[in-house]
Amino acid sequence: MASRPPRTSAKPGATREQVDRRARFEQARRDSLRPGNDVAVLYGWHPVLAALANPGRRIRRLLATENAARRLAEEAPSAVQPEIVRPDAIAGRLPSDAVHQGLYLEADPLPSPGIDALQPEGVVLVLDQVTDPHNVGAIFRSAAGFGARAIVLTARHSPEATGALAKAASGALEHVPLVTVQNLARALATLKERGFLVVGLDADGTEELAALPLKHPLALVLGAEGRGLRQLTRESCDRVARLDLPGEIKSLNVSNAAALALYIATRNRG
Repeated sequence: MASRPPRTSAKPGATREQVDRRARFEQARRDSLRPGNDVAVLYGWHPVLAALANPGRRIRRLLATENAARRLAEEAPSAVQPEIVRPDAIAGRLPSDAVHQGLYLEADPLPSPGIDALQPEGVVLVLDQVTDPHNVGAIFRSAAGFGARAIVLTARHSPEATGALAKAASGALEHVPLVTVQNLARALATLKERGFLVVGLDADGTEELAALPLKHPLALVLGAEGRGLRQLTRESCDRVARLDLPGEIKSLNVSNAAALALYIATRNRG
């Protein structure tokens, strides 16, 4: 989980060399506390509570401040007993801008179903190398709200389902399956073989999404901000549609576009 350079409190009159040395020390300390790549880190009230309530999530460790532990016992009692720590013991394990609300959890990553395991029903979101964890987390949250069946990500150029992504998802990782694929074009072909209508979203789409008869099962494909859908991804879609907006700005953040597309897909079911 990538972190920003830690904040350091330099003493008055400290030289640049001393400030840099202190920054390196703080970064090394944070790195030593960070778990391995096989561990999912969740922090904040909603992500941690959702993980504790998920019987499919294997919990390794739970840290809580005294106040958070008391609230946890009152509002969401769990069989997992937290280690009571000071707030800085949690903050030291996270990026400097992380808002942990007194809760920190380490767990096994959730199992990722294969693309062949997806049932041909409902709506599936497919993300073509969307790399920002906050955007992907927000997309998970919208997917859970609209009842999407799964989210498909590429194994490369996609964020891990941990840390900032999990915080932005606000517990949705426990409700929306994450499917990771090596080859997106092949995954889209598999979805089409299983009866999915595959619709790519692009500002230059030839059709308006809201005007299409969006039969289910449906796969909505969104590309990275700026670049959009890759050429092979576009060619692998049954249709390429756009989101028409009434205002002066004609494009949306990818997470907002996903939410709007999900709304249209649930409203305009063909």
